Amino acid sequence: MRIIERYITRELTLPFIVVILILVGLFASFSSARFLAGAVTETLGLAALFKLVMLKTLIAMEVLIPVALYIAIISGLSRLNKDQELNVLRASGISGRRIVFVVLMMSVPVAIISGILSSYVRPWAYAENYVLDAQAEAELNTNRFQAGRFYGSERSGRVVYVQSKDDVNKQMSNVFHYIKTPEASEIILAKEAVQIQPTREERPTIVLSEGYLYQLSRAASRDDMIQFQQLTYFTDSELALRYRRKAAPTRMLWESEEPWEIAELQWRISRPVATLLLALIAVTFIQTVPRQDKATRTYLLAAIVFAVYYNLSGLAKNWVEQGVVNTTIGVWWLYAAMFAALLLYALKPGQKLLSLR
Repeated sequence: MRIIERYITRELTLPFIVVILILVGLFASFSSARFLAGAVTETLGLAALFKLVMLKTLIAMEVLIPVALYIAIISGLSRLNKDQELNVLRASGISGRRIVFVVLMMSVPVAIISGILSSYVRPWAYAENYVLDAQAEAELNTNRFQAGRFYGSERSGRVVYVQSKDDVNKQMSNVFHYIKTPEASEIILAKEAVQIQPTREERPTIVLSEGYLYQLSRAASRDDMIQFQQLTYFTDSELALRYRRKAAPTRMLWESEEPWEIAELQWRISRPVATLLLALIAVTFIQTVPRQDKATRTYLLAAIVFAVYYNLSGLAKNWVEQGVVNTTIGVWWLYAAMFAALLLYALKPGQKLLSLR
């Protein structure tokens, strides 16, 4: 690599490293504060808290890395532009296309890393995260209850009372459980309940023994009462559904014909493409004539553009999941539109960067 190319690469790499470290630090701090506020340490302990933060950070890396690259390119080239170095380079015969080529060469390894994280590391992190989430967030988790107290959840309309509890064996005695749904109310009275610790393939469950199940329907003319010797109660089914899709191995998604799994697959394999397109979009914010008074406006515009892209990417994925967009078109219409916009910009007269003329 020539001296000029090494210099530009260094000016972009250093901001990238600084930005990614800052973003990872901020995200990890935010996640730690949220878990502490949710009493995760009381439920699972400090070791599980650190593991959850690590897993959440790994999941977020597929987004944090492209963001850091986007910011680094704008910051690095803006600095070169402000100090007139880009003008000096052009006066020395270094074309805008060569500068863009250097940006792309620096972005390709980042895009590959983003793709690997999205396709392999992220599903693994979701699978591990699911196990801890299921233990920490399950509303019937024995670790969350103290004997002789009522516990309620506004989210699900659930009320639980435990008369006595064995922390060592994860057992509860004389359990009252009430949940209200739009169609009916359900009451469970059980002599004993045991928390079953979930694995990656299982949903969080409670096994209830020797009790009664009362179903109080608003529509039917009579209510139902069921006596049981053992009842397996599944909790947090939405979490399990999310797990199956986001934690599924990429090779498994290739064989699926379900729209929500196809959307997940397309999201994963589109990360490298999105990273490269964001890098090229970042180049377009560099002005050919340095203007200090335009710096704030440039960064604000760059933030707005990224926010619009991020929301559109989520919308594109949701449309595939819901069948609004054909799975063949999938999420690719967004990246085709981004590429078309970049192509129009490159063909615009007077452009010295990203120019095809």
